[in-house]
Amino acid sequence: MKIERMNKGTWGKVRAFFDITTSDGFTIKGFKIIEGINGLFVSVPSQKGNDEEYYDTVWLDSKELRDQLNQTAIDHYNSQYSETLAPENNKSNLTEDQPELSEKEEPKKEVVIEKKEPFSEDDIPF
Repeated sequence: MKIERMNKGTWGKVRAFFDITTSDGFTIKGFKIIEGINGLFVSVPSQKGNDEEYYDTVWLDSKELRDQLNQTAIDHYNSQYSETLAPENNKSNLTEDQPELSEKEEPKKEVVIEKKEPFSEDDIPF
């Protein structure tokens, strides 16, 4: 089982949509990661019936398979989430002009104050 695509965001309680591909080559689309009261969990694809209720269109037969899917999807979600939010600690981006700073030092920032001329009627384009 492999996660093919994951779109992260916040849509109510939904945190991500994803697709999986099985080892047999089947791709199943429409899984969701939901934030519930006990944490994140995976919701299988579902479809609205005539009675306005939602019914699962994919059935996971065993608890082991459901647990494996939950763990795989949440690990993938957390690894992508931390990669996009983590600051880059790559020191190779430093140039020769930028000294390497220790963790306690902060870079000095230059403050530039622009002097603006007073506003006049001639500044209006019409």
